[in-house]
Amino acid sequence: MKKVREFFYLASAIGSGICLVLMTLLILAQIVSRSLGIIIPSSEDFAAWILSAIIFFGLAYTFNSGGHIRVTILLSRLTGKTKYIVESINLLVGIMISAYLAYYTIFTVYESYTFNDVTDTYLPMPLWVVQLPMAIGSFCLFIAIVDNFVSMLMGKTPSYIASENELDLEG
Repeated sequence: MKKVREFFYLASAIGSGICLVLMTLLILAQIVSRSLGIIIPSSEDFAAWILSAIIFFGLAYTFNSGGHIRVTILLSRLTGKTKYIVESINLLVGIMISAYLAYYTIFTVYESYTFNDVTDTYLPMPLWVVQLPMAIGSFCLFIAIVDNFVSMLMGKTPSYIASENELDLEG
C-alpha cells in the first residue's frame, strides 16, 4: 500500500512537472515566433491554462511533503492529546474544504462536457478539457488529506508533519 501511495504522490508531482516543461516550451516558442514576425494564436490563454494545471497537479504532492504554508504558532506550543485533537480538527476541516472543491470542480467539468461549452478565446477549446486538470488536482488533494488523516487515526505521524519535522532538524 505504501508503494501505491508513493506512486500516487509522485504521479501528481510528475504531472505538475510535465506541465511546467510544456509551459516553458510554449513561452519559448512564443518568443522565437514573435522575433520571426509570427504570432501563435491564444498562446497566452494556453499558458494560463497550463499554469492552472501546474498548480492543481502539484497540490497533493506538496501537501504530503509538508510544502504548504501552515501557521504553527499555536501547534508548536501544544503537546500530547491537545495537539492531536487540534491537528485532527485541522485535517477534518481540510477534508471538508477539499471535498467541496473536488465535488464542484468535477461537477463543473461534467456540466461543461454535457453542454458542449467552449472557451471564449481566439481558438475555441472544449471548456471541460481546460477544467479537467483542476478537477483532477482537487480530487488528488482530497485523497492526500484523507490519507494523512487516516494515518493519524492509525497512530502514525502524518507525512506532512514528518516532513516538517525533518526540515526543522536540518535547519
